[in-house]
Amino acid sequence: MAQEKDYLKNHFGNAVSAVIKGIDRDVERGEDVLMLGLGVVMLSSTFAPVVSPSILLPLVALTFALSAGYARINYHNMERKLLQSLAQLEGHDKVILHPIAAVFAEYPMHSLAESFNPLKNLKRTWKSALGGLLINPLWMPIFYVMGMQIVEEKNLGILNRAIIGVEQKIASLSSLV
Repeated sequence: MAQEKDYLKNHFGNAVSAVIKGIDRDVERGEDVLMLGLGVVMLSSTFAPVVSPSILLPLVALTFALSAGYARINYHNMERKLLQSLAQLEGHDKVILHPIAAVFAEYPMHSLAESFNPLKNLKRTWKSALGGLLINPLWMPIFYVMGMQIVEEKNLGILNRAIIGVEQKIASLSSLV
């Protein structure tokens, strides 16, 4: 499947609306993946009576890692497509979309390699180790990747609020005309 390079592909009419619609769709996709990962983890408790914790707990950690990893890749793709779309737009349209671009500038997401490195995320490592000591050492990786999942959800929420703000601004401007 060919990956889109920007949000302006096959747009007819308003370019700003096409960008907003495209990035909103990608945010929803990221939120859906995170919720799917959380749902799978919640359903994993049904297998607890028949599956050993030494098998089930690594699968839970893997589920969180996959959903957070896909959401991170999706976030980076959104940023790339937005920047390429902004390069094709005129000044007035860039000003309208600036709050969305500002979210990517204010909340940069590091690469997956850096996120999975416990030495570069000492606060998350400390919290997961503490949780593992309090509950069970097998839960340490789960807490670590759950922290990644929480960061992804937070950033997608901030991005979603910025999109809603731009949509409301456009609606108020169009009602004045």
